[in-house]
Amino acid sequence: MALLRQYRFLRLPLEGTLYRETWRTADTLASGSPVGTAMIGLFADSLGSVSRFHRLTHDEVWHAYAGDPFVLYLLHNDGSTSEVLMGTDPLAGQAVQCVVPAGTWQAGALQPGGDYALYGCTMAPGFSPGCFEAGPVHELTSRYPSATEIIARLGVTSGETRMPELPGH
Repeated sequence: MALLRQYRFLRLPLEGTLYRETWRTADTLASGSPVGTAMIGLFADSLGSVSRFHRLTHDEVWHAYAGDPFVLYLLHNDGSTSEVLMGTDPLAGQAVQCVVPAGTWQAGALQPGGDYALYGCTMAPGFSPGCFEAGPVHELTSRYPSATEIIARLGVTSGETRMPELPGH
C-alpha cells in the first residue's frame, strides 16, 4: 500500500492504530506536555489496524481525509453511547470532523466492508503518553452493558492501561 511507504506508519502501543506524528509544538506546558500535536492515522482492514477503546485527559479532534468511511464509538460519562460515521462525503451523512470530549471512552474502526481510511487527530494541549488510558474489556462491559459486542471487539484485554513512552517524546 503506497500510503504505508509515504508515511512510514508505526503501530501505537495498546491503542493499535497505525500512526505518524506530523506536528508537535516546541512550546510545552508546565507539565512538560506539548501545547499541541497532530498525527496522521491509517485504518487498514488487511493490517488489522483499529483504534482500541481509550480515553484522553484532553479533547481530541478527529479528521477524515481519504478512503472508506469509519465509525467512532463513544462511551460517555453519563452511561450513554453513541456512534459517529466519519468519512469524506458530508452529503452522504459522513462527518469530516468530530470532537471527542476529554474523558470520553473512544474507539474507531472501518465500517464493515471498508478497505482503508486515512484520518488525522489534533490535540491542544498535545498528546503525550501520560494523557492516555486504555479501556479494559471487563471494566467497560460492566459500565456499558448495551455496548458489550463492540467493547469485546475493540476493548483492551492485556491488563495494561498506561501507554509506554513513545520514540521522540
